[in-house]
Amino acid sequence: MASYADARQHSGTWLVRIEDVDETRTQSGAERHILDALRCFGMQADESPIRQSDRKALYDEAIEQLRKRDLVFACTCSRKRIAAIARPGKQGLVYPGSCRSLVTPPSAQAALRLKVDHRMMSFHDRVIGEIRQDLASDVGDFVIRRMDGFTAYQLAVVVDDQAQGITDIVRGADLLWSTPRQIYLQRLLGFRTPRYAHIPLVIDREGRKLSKRDQAHPVDPANPMPALRAAWRHLQSSAVPEGITDPETFWRWTGAHWQTQHIPKDGDRHLENAHEP
Repeated sequence: MASYADARQHSGTWLVRIEDVDETRTQSGAERHILDALRCFGMQADESPIRQSDRKALYDEAIEQLRKRDLVFACTCSRKRIAAIARPGKQGLVYPGSCRSLVTPPSAQAALRLKVDHRMMSFHDRVIGEIRQDLASDVGDFVIRRMDGFTAYQLAVVVDDQAQGITDIVRGADLLWSTPRQIYLQRLLGFRTPRYAHIPLVIDREGRKLSKRDQAHPVDPANPMPALRAAWRHLQSSAVPEGITDPETFWRWTGAHWQTQHIPKDGDRHLENAHEP
């Protein structure tokens, strides 16, 4: 909702990307279900969706550029080994650089990591404000191609954002601390940096984001208005007029009333520990 409302308020183009770069987690019929649900909620993409599973050559090209500049190294460390030797950081374990100086045989099963240095990455988030992160201290060298051969999310979205000409990214606050890594990649590859807005998550009483594995109830595409109204209240702390009873009218009204400065800041309390699994 936030990304759609923001695009409409700025007379922008709203795009849908099927982020299926991890093909091991792709479920049959999931893409159709997602697109059908979006249509039922009145959110229509302005261009045909793209799929990350179709774009491997672009990702490989970007990795090769980084490799030629000696910015990439092979890492054979398992998650178990990293957990045993790494120190905790604000967003998870900090990779200790174990394989950075090693020569790994080409036949070895290894992930590819990007070398980082102690530069302070900073950007202005349209919702949260100034964000700063020292990649070396807080994250360490990070994976851009996984040990199983699939491209890591961090690199894939950077390549796709550039290729699609993305100017504004509006997404959940659980991805806030991925942004410095993505900006670092953008600068290394000579890409533009979009504007970012990270939206507070809907969380339960224990501070966990709502998800299927925690028995959160799905939205009902056959009855979209209750969910649209609830989501609008979460994002704008105001109610939609009772006379609005269909998604088309809803989006005409919200396009004129969307304001990023109205997004509540009480979701910020969980951001310190937000990180990707």
